[in-house]
Amino acid sequence: MSATIIEPVTYRIGNQTIVASPGTSVINEVKDSVKNLALPLTNSQDFLKSRILIIDDEAINVRLIHKCLQLAGYSEIESHTVPETAFDCIRRTHPDLVICDVMMSVSGLDILQRVVSDPELRTTPMIMVTATDDENVRSCALDLGATELLTKPLRATSLLPRVRNSLLLKHNMDRLRNYSRELESRVEERTAELTLSRLELIHCLAKLSEYRDNETGHHVVRVGRYAGLLARSLGLPSNMCELIEHAAPLHDIGKIGISDDILHKPGKLTPEEFELMQRHVGLGKKVFQPLPAYESQQLRSHTLLGEMMVNVGSSPLLRMAAEIALTHHERWDGTGYPIGLKGEEIPLSGRIVAVADVFDALSSKRVYKPAFPIERCLQILEEERGTHFDPAVIDAFMKVRHDIVRIRIDLADVD
Repeated sequence: MSATIIEPVTYRIGNQTIVASPGTSVINEVKDSVKNLALPLTNSQDFLKSRILIIDDEAINVRLIHKCLQLAGYSEIESHTVPETAFDCIRRTHPDLVICDVMMSVSGLDILQRVVSDPELRTTPMIMVTATDDENVRSCALDLGATELLTKPLRATSLLPRVRNSLLLKHNMDRLRNYSRELESRVEERTAELTLSRLELIHCLAKLSEYRDNETGHHVVRVGRYAGLLARSLGLPSNMCELIEHAAPLHDIGKIGISDDILHKPGKLTPEEFELMQRHVGLGKKVFQPLPAYESQQLRSHTLLGEMMVNVGSSPLLRMAAEIALTHHERWDGTGYPIGLKGEEIPLSGRIVAVADVFDALSSKRVYKPAFPIERCLQILEEERGTHFDPAVIDAFMKVRHDIVRIRIDLADVD
């Protein structure tokens, strides 16, 4: 039903001036004029289906803008005539474009400010419409983030190109944002794949030492799980806990360089054999260190693979593995090996893995001993508090001992 006005109103449509007298239909007056305008509109049907919301407390203005857009081919047009609830309407409908009057019971500028301040709506273009030629209003609207500011009476030649341009801007911003999200998703997916591949290689490397000492079964896996649990019990940052958990299985990688006669000897080692066994911590650290400069230079001139190999020492995970491999046999009282570090001189990662490693050794069957009962293992750890082990790590162990025992059961060796 066409809107009927009460007072005379003048509208410009293209180059024509239309005076709508009281009792006449505005829509009927402008319909043919809008149809005859040759405006540069897109041919995309999807573009013409963009959702447009008109906000104005004057029904006649809403009807005029609605009909103008409809005749131009836009089909998804909604209107709202209650300024007090206009912002809620925008939040609910998420339009592609808002055409909003300024002079209402609730200022259109206030609505604009709320829209541009909302993280979910700030990219919604807003064309503001005003009957005033006050430059302060224009400046304020544009400063707040209005896409356009049009002055009444509206002309189709001014409104429609700005609607098109605003929708085109929104369309391009949405495409850019979606592309950015897709790119981030791909990067995250690729990073996850690389991380998984790296962890698989780390676990394969850890298995090398396990196969050399084949009675340890799931020893390296359990030690990694224990170490991660202890790190969390100590309240370390999550990234540090993950590093320790993934690096801990490599603690005995240096055993690759130890003779089978020593590794599998059922009895007590001689002093000479024990000295050789102690070398595994140094060997373990050396595995993860970058090559010396002269060797590095030789490889750099060879292949891309060589370049990757010499830079492996820059990985935080491998640096952590090197630290653990070197220090997990140090003792809190300074009587450990290979350096004889004491107390907090020993890196926390080494102190954590020392407890995890000894607990697993005590609770596992070895060539030189049977598996000890869990209660006896816990008793030995308590007895070594402050001598072999950091008291704080022992406290952390006891707080999560039930979880550790569960891991021990779930990953038990099968004879």
